[in-house]
Amino acid sequence: MVDRPAGSNKPHLELHVPEPKFRPGDQADFSHIDIGEAGAQPRPDEACDAKETLPLCYDLIRVLGEDNKAHGAWDPKLDPETLRQMLQHFATVRAFDERMFRGQRQGKTSFYMKCTGEEATSVSAAMALASDDMVFPSYRQQGVLIARGYPMIEMINQIYSNKADKLKGRQLPIMYSSREHSFFSISGNLATQTPQAVGWAMASAIKNDSRIAATWVGEGSTAEGDFHSACTFATVYNAPVIINVINNQWAISSFSGFAGAERTTFAARALGYGLAGLRVDGNDPLAVYAAERWAANRARANQGPTLIEFFTYRAEGHSTSDDPSGYRSAQEREEWPLGDPINRLKNHLIELGEWDEDRQAAMDKEAAEKVKATTKEAEKNGILGHGLHHPFRTMFQDVYEELPWHLEEQAAQAKREREIKWPGEEPWS
Repeated sequence: MVDRPAGSNKPHLELHVPEPKFRPGDQADFSHIDIGEAGAQPRPDEACDAKETLPLCYDLIRVLGEDNKAHGAWDPKLDPETLRQMLQHFATVRAFDERMFRGQRQGKTSFYMKCTGEEATSVSAAMALASDDMVFPSYRQQGVLIARGYPMIEMINQIYSNKADKLKGRQLPIMYSSREHSFFSISGNLATQTPQAVGWAMASAIKNDSRIAATWVGEGSTAEGDFHSACTFATVYNAPVIINVINNQWAISSFSGFAGAERTTFAARALGYGLAGLRVDGNDPLAVYAAERWAANRARANQGPTLIEFFTYRAEGHSTSDDPSGYRSAQEREEWPLGDPINRLKNHLIELGEWDEDRQAAMDKEAAEKVKATTKEAEKNGILGHGLHHPFRTMFQDVYEELPWHLEEQAAQAKREREIKWPGEEPWS
């Protein structure tokens, strides 16, 4: 500690370093979280002034109550068939995650990221958008592709970086891209998708198109400058865009307090920019759907952008490279007060008399078998390190219409080195 100057009575300054409430070995207790009562939150008109959403930036929009019934003005009143379709997507995403996680552990791919506990923030949100609305995802939105009918085998080919990978092995596993499904390329650089989404939405408005944009970003990534630039441009130009902040409590091993969660909610960041803001129970599939549809209708009516905080929990590690037992309590997952989105939707359908445990078990089994069969089909195209990949020459293709001189030199050098290393073989294979 620095000594005070003689005669000084000024107090010493102290630096605050955020610290999570539970560490490994601690008993998890989430009683400090006020989840409110399902159905108690008002639903303002979609064309309201952004200032009217101020209370909803601090409250928590919930539809499904402890009685498994839908409550309040935010109930989207979805028919049972739509709810079953949503549940099917959930089951498929979770089965897909389990199979790909095991594949990584078996050395079939280098990397994978599960979205266990967060399925509603992608599947339910995607179902609330138009199928051709442009989405700018982060790296835990595989549910968007599943909900939009993207071929699962293409996802697995990309994860394995095999000879059928449409991205030709140029992207880290799980960083998908599909123009046909209005799914923008995932980037490993944090928050870059947020200004891209806003820019795309501005372009859509300039062209008098009818398509809006939606982007997803983790709560930790809201500390990036790109996020704040996106918010500024979105509100200044009234861009038809939805900025979804997935607050799953952890950015790898850094808890949400390091991104500002100790001081206020992430939804409250909307207020300083003049954005409409909503804070939503991210484990409530009906609330997620309702909030995303509200924001989509608002954007489509030229009433402005919306920032939505989906308050959820990352039930497992950040990725296959992460061990969460090293930085958080092992009991957190079980103690999380908002439960599991799949169980909540299942129990709601059972309460409606539209579902039962036997049908759920059959659905889960069918999803697992479908994923298993598709995985085996994709493995015929190759897995990591087994030689079934795109030809080496593709490294120098698809970027320039005419290859620049320096890349021509690199290509020629690479070809010579391969001829020396593997004489008698096709150097560009």
